[in-house]
Amino acid sequence: MGKLILIPTPIGNLGDITLRAIQALKECSYLLAEDTRVTGKLLNHLEIKKPIKSYHNANEHKVVDQMVNLIASESLVGMVTDAGTPAISDPGFLLVKACLEAGIDIECLPGPTAFVPALVASGLPNESFVFEGFLPHKKGRQKKLEALKSFGKTAVLYESPYRVLKLFNEVMELFGENHQIAVGREISKLYEEYVRGEAKEVLKHFEEHPPKGEFVVILGPYSE
Repeated sequence: MGKLILIPTPIGNLGDITLRAIQALKECSYLLAEDTRVTGKLLNHLEIKKPIKSYHNANEHKVVDQMVNLIASESLVGMVTDAGTPAISDPGFLLVKACLEAGIDIECLPGPTAFVPALVASGLPNESFVFEGFLPHKKGRQKKLEALKSFGKTAVLYESPYRVLKLFNEVMELFGENHQIAVGREISKLYEEYVRGEAKEVLKHFEEHPPKGEFVVILGPYSE
């Protein structure tokens, strides 16, 4: 019976990859990748040659059984996503669940993920928090935000540059314009940036500096 190993990859700076991750990439017989082109560039940088099979959000329901059979027949198969740890707002959960049901061993290496450095550097309480990932684009978005408000603890969100201004306006409307938030943008990349303050201040900053790149938004705990 084979084994699946989940391998975190850099979210920006290629120096973030761990020695264990490099060793796992070398040892596995196949790699399952969210985007074979992105993974191919990483392997070229590391001077590693490895067969890569495509496994992403659009095909995971169709090929999960096929991937389980592949893993069962090999000694070690690795899974990577474009950046960060597989299954954190990326493909991976379905395959992990199916492998466990099939009796296949799972290992997940520690490594890069965007929300941890953003949360730690936010200056907001982090002894207890909720990670929501990406909010729904439309249906259910308001209810999610209301639930985070009532939770009363720090909340961590991912958002794209195309909807982040909308998110700031929603936070101002629901939590109040003085609510404390922090934003980490392009974590571990060349133009990494942190903006902290009241919701109205953060909104003004990104209205004056058009948002670019991937965002981690930290909402401070809500209290009356």
